[in-house]
Amino acid sequence: MNKVILIKYGELTTKKGNRNFFVNTLYNNIKNKLKNYNVKIFKDISRMYIEFEEEELDSIKKIIDHIFGIHMYHIATIVDTNIDSIKKELLEILKTKNFESFKIETKRSDKSFPYKSTELNPLLGTYILKNIGNIKVDVHNPDILITIEIRQYHSYIYTNGYKGCGGYPSGVQNKAMLMLSGGIDSPVAGYLAMKRGIKLDAVYFEAIPHTSLEARNKVIELTKKLAKYTDEINLHIVNFTKIQEEIYKKAKSSYCITIMRRMMYRIMEELAIKNHALAIVNGESVGQVASQTLTSMNVINSVTNMPILRPVACLDKLEIIDIARKIDTYEISILPYEDCCTIFVPKHPVINPKEDECIKMEEKINYEEMITEAVESVYTLKITDEVSKKFEKFL
Repeated sequence: MNKVILIKYGELTTKKGNRNFFVNTLYNNIKNKLKNYNVKIFKDISRMYIEFEEEELDSIKKIIDHIFGIHMYHIATIVDTNIDSIKKELLEILKTKNFESFKIETKRSDKSFPYKSTELNPLLGTYILKNIGNIKVDVHNPDILITIEIRQYHSYIYTNGYKGCGGYPSGVQNKAMLMLSGGIDSPVAGYLAMKRGIKLDAVYFEAIPHTSLEARNKVIELTKKLAKYTDEINLHIVNFTKIQEEIYKKAKSSYCITIMRRMMYRIMEELAIKNHALAIVNGESVGQVASQTLTSMNVINSVTNMPILRPVACLDKLEIIDIARKIDTYEISILPYEDCCTIFVPKHPVINPKEDECIKMEEKINYEEMITEAVESVYTLKITDEVSKKFEKFL
């Protein structure tokens, strides 16, 4: 049997005038991800088809499972568009399946084919019932759904498919900068941002010796998990030690987290401009901690005009954990290595900070010079899901 992977676009089909751009981007992403495989990829406005080697199918499926922009995909058998060929191949396919009930759906795009869909469904259903015993038709909840797409020269037969990632292909939006800590929330936020087609760079704030090399490696591993959904992610590592120590010397204990976040946002804006990014992404969830009340967010946001995207803002913790498990970041995130946001948490952090109080405390800190130094000393790792490529600079 001649087979292809048949890809359905889902949300991409709603894009109307921009549809070709979205489909072409998806095509290029798939082509790049499968560059080491013996495949041929074809596309039209409603479907994409991948010819493959049988022995490579399992590996290819694992890659396709991590490509945004795919709603559903099927392993489809190609047959000649005539009723005898369709019957023959349909029977061969079903003999390899274990099922008790079935349903047939036909889609006839070739209007010259002598049978309408309303005629094909009962015709083929009757043929199956006559040739395979102990089965029945169930149009509501079948064990197996058989779909036949009738095209002019070739037709496609496939059964229950595989759910794709959905969303938009990576790269249909501009770049954003992800604030990636070692926690549960920020990798999920990064995943959800990429699902909307956003290309990501990640930024990790470390404060050696207060944070450990294990904490840094934890973030590198999280970045590798996210890189499965794109080609590569630049991970920018910021030396935050001097700024953080200065904050805890000169600011009220209850305000330290608020001012620390304000400093981070200032650095994020500088890095976004430097790396041609248009937004900041983080894992803040409303009300989860003191710095994530609406008052705190407002005071922290005031230091930047850069748009802040919070994909998990209105999810509860269990919902976030479910996604973290799905994308395989949860077990890494719960490793016991503290980051900048957890090492110096005060007993009673302010939940309704005042901006004028922040400004007074920040006037005691020569933060502009330290921010410039932090931005200029950033070192960058190019992360793929397999290896960390040689980095530009390292401490």
